[in-house]
Amino acid sequence: MTPITVFGAGSWGTALAMVLTRNGHDVMLWGHQKDHIAALSRSRANERYLPGIEFPDTLRVSHDLSHAAGHAPLWLIVVPSHAFRSQIHQLKPFLTTGTRVAWATKGLELQSGQPLHQVVAEHFGIETPAAVLSGPTFAGEVALGQPTAITVASRSEAFAEDLIRLLHNPKFRAYTSPDVLGVELGGAIKNVLAIAAGVADGLGYGANARAALITRGLAEMIRLGTTLGGKPETLMGLSGVGDLILTCTDNQSRNRRFGVGLGRGLDRDSIMQSIGQEIEGIPTARIVYQLAKRHQIEMPITEQIYRILYEELPPGEAVNNLLLREPKPEAHSLPP
Repeated sequence: MTPITVFGAGSWGTALAMVLTRNGHDVMLWGHQKDHIAALSRSRANERYLPGIEFPDTLRVSHDLSHAAGHAPLWLIVVPSHAFRSQIHQLKPFLTTGTRVAWATKGLELQSGQPLHQVVAEHFGIETPAAVLSGPTFAGEVALGQPTAITVASRSEAFAEDLIRLLHNPKFRAYTSPDVLGVELGGAIKNVLAIAAGVADGLGYGANARAALITRGLAEMIRLGTTLGGKPETLMGLSGVGDLILTCTDNQSRNRRFGVGLGRGLDRDSIMQSIGQEIEGIPTARIVYQLAKRHQIEMPITEQIYRILYEELPPGEAVNNLLLREPKPEAHSLPP
């Protein structure tokens, strides 16, 4: 029975804590909102994010950061990307020589645009074992114990294998990868493309348009991901195309639902309020657009989503901009 602390009591952090607890491990779930943690303790469920799904009996919750950090030498961080640096900074005083750190946050660091593994190395040092979990995963299905597969990426093969051993059960399958950057980029870029798919559906376009957006979005993901150092096979795996398909095609995706609202002409703030959780694709669209410009990479779908979000371009006009682009051979738009 391995002690593990999960930092982040949103839907995804709670779901992973439930998986680990059901697997027989000594899990503590930490959250920064005292009233929320008190509610979890009373109801033995996360009614705010995963209503009706009861906690395993042995899952513990805490609002005390020092207590939670000291509970286990294995930390799993599952906070929104905008809060990731702050969370790492708060945990640094509790780091010991035996601490190992994993995260399941999808996105890039908000201020710098850095991949999250660089933020971890900056605060904890490169000698601290580190890993990222990513893949096509809706928290509600994971919490219910429905079949799921993810990728665990780490430069430490031993740490990746340990995490797989902790997570694996007949309904939860994990694969290892050494490509930390590629896994992180796939998990971030797909959120932007899910907004695009949602916009097309909100405008009333059909399955043809959605399939085209997913396919051409994958081309954009591979172009940027490989330029930055990710491996094409990673982006064609669970954490790339797998997560892309999931978030572009199912309304459990917050990013897709946000895009649908934009396509229907709804007010941005009202869409966000109705969803009630972080929409990672909004800040990520700005970062990915800036990275594409810096590296002179053609990412027309990402560019139009950026313009909708940050330049108030009407969604219908953005789609027309994509359709009116100069025709070109398909094969030439992908990296070799």
